[in-house]
Amino acid sequence: MASDALSDAAITEALTMLDGWERDGDKLVKTFETATYPQGLAFASAAGMVADGMNHHPEMSIGWKKVTIEFTTHDAGSKISQKDVDAAQAINAITIRK
Repeated sequence: MASDALSDAAITEALTMLDGWERDGDKLVKTFETATYPQGLAFASAAGMVADGMNHHPEMSIGWKKVTIEFTTHDAGSKISQKDVDAAQAINAITIRK
């Protein structure tokens, strides 16, 4: 079942409720900072498991004490959909201790 892309207005509204997430073209993006590199690995693993449980899989980049996550919905024409918003909200609920 294909997902519907959100309108620009809907994306702008969703971003007001997604602490730290930004729109980069047709992606929702956020860089999470961690205290250590291993903590970043653990966070990326937790975020990946949350996303997998939602059957929605982001692009992730793990760097020195940071993890960048990008969501787009391929079956919505590689646009931002409600799936992206929901996954971003779920990942924001993961606690990172610094």
